[in-house]
Amino acid sequence: MKVQLNKRYFTPFLLVLVAEIAIAIFYFHRFVRGFLGDLLVIPLMYYLLRTISSLKHRPTILLVLLIGFITEVFQWLSLIQHLEINDSFARLVLGNTYDPLDLLAYVLGAILVLVIEKIRSQ
Repeated sequence: MKVQLNKRYFTPFLLVLVAEIAIAIFYFHRFVRGFLGDLLVIPLMYYLLRTISSLKHRPTILLVLLIGFITEVFQWLSLIQHLEINDSFARLVLGNTYDPLDLLAYVLGAILVLVIEKIRSQ
């Protein structure tokens, strides 16, 4: 199976990735780091999957929302602590702290993607 990059989605992926890296590196207000960073995770994953896969729009947005929600459930269950995972990358990806506002951020991120895709398709 040949993976072909979809250039239409690669540029938005890079832009969101740069924003996420900036949020992670630089000190920002708690709202920016804690809420906007989580909001941007959904577009980041969406554009990555659309860049490297042939998944259609709606299944992709549903998949990334599901991943976000499952990750939050793992945080709620303190899975990282129970499994005694000490790898810093795994802790970064899976997160450490459950916050119900993250679920709202994920939904708003999905809505943002829907709006952007609607605008881009016109």
